[in-house]
Amino acid sequence: MFKNKLIILLPVIVIAVVFIFSLASVPSISPAPHNLPIAIVNQDKGSAATGINVGETIVSNIQAAASASSDEEPAVKWIEVGSEEEVQAGLNNQEYYAALVIPEDLSEKQASLLTPEPVSPGIKLYINQGMNPTAAALAQQLLTQMANGLNEKMRTQLLAAVDQQGGTLSTKQAAAFASPIALEVVTVNAVGTHSANGNAPVSMFQPLWMASLIGGVIFLLTKNKTVFANRKERLQANVGQIVWGAVIALVVGFGYPWFVDLLGLNIPNYADTALFLSLTYFAFFLMISAVFSWIGFAGMAIFVLFLFFGAPLLSFAPEMLSGFYRDWVQSWLPMRFMVEGLRELLFFGEGFSLNQPTVVLIWIGVVSLLVLLASAFKPSAAAQRSRNV
Repeated sequence: MFKNKLIILLPVIVIAVVFIFSLASVPSISPAPHNLPIAIVNQDKGSAATGINVGETIVSNIQAAASASSDEEPAVKWIEVGSEEEVQAGLNNQEYYAALVIPEDLSEKQASLLTPEPVSPGIKLYINQGMNPTAAALAQQLLTQMANGLNEKMRTQLLAAVDQQGGTLSTKQAAAFASPIALEVVTVNAVGTHSANGNAPVSMFQPLWMASLIGGVIFLLTKNKTVFANRKERLQANVGQIVWGAVIALVVGFGYPWFVDLLGLNIPNYADTALFLSLTYFAFFLMISAVFSWIGFAGMAIFVLFLFFGAPLLSFAPEMLSGFYRDWVQSWLPMRFMVEGLRELLFFGEGFSLNQPTVVLIWIGVVSLLVLLASAFKPSAAAQRSRNV
């Protein structure tokens, strides 16, 4: 038994397996934000009475703190935007995880806090929950901490001003000083209920991927047991596989959202979701079949690794991953486009259209189809054996 090379190499194989699958769990150990895009809008017109523009001070302090950071990749990437309307458009286009909007009357209301009729100024926080619930929650936490810091600083300044004037606080002023800046949090593109806490797109990936893999395996087993007389028969078999795969894709695409809806998952637009899932299944099925047609069951390892690496990484926003996982692993995962497309359908009110995820999936399907058809012209195993003899 110990003369078998596999037995001798078993310790190395086991360590390699442990190492590979450990890599899949590393990103979830301590995820941290890197350049999380957050928009900031300053509409403050300043105070005529004091000549001070509090909004400009807030923006300059934020910029100074960002430039003073020693990190190569700071936690937040602040993006100045011209208006609240532009911010809302950017949020809907998934450009920002959150936004800080400073109103035009911030300075005027801040100046009123030292008068007998104080009015607390407010700032608005937009949280783009549908883009990624985890990253959006983190952005909200960072913005809330920043707002609390502004409140503390403003409260100290106001109390110092009152003390210099030798005055006392009225009941209204005391209430206003407790929270000098009111914080309004607005959630946009909300994930809502029955969405697996916003992870519905990732949850739906694994069953569809496994169904695509099983479809490819069954065709591979069937073709391995079939003797083809010539290339024409192999080509006909590949065409038949493509046609039958399209039929299966429609069955899966229209049956899957109906089934998960019965289980309680919210599917806002059944028809559009079904069409997108049909396209996704067909693209994955063709990709898997194309690889199997050239290298056989050895391709199984590739797609199993895709599954184990993809499932943990897809739930994270790219800005929550290290540069290695973001640029060299997550960006290359074909199932990423399924998750992005489903996110737009489920949380952003988008219909089935030729957006980036859809176009990429179409190209994956087209290239895989051509590769699958081309495999009919490769030399058969029997021909290779006869040549060797």
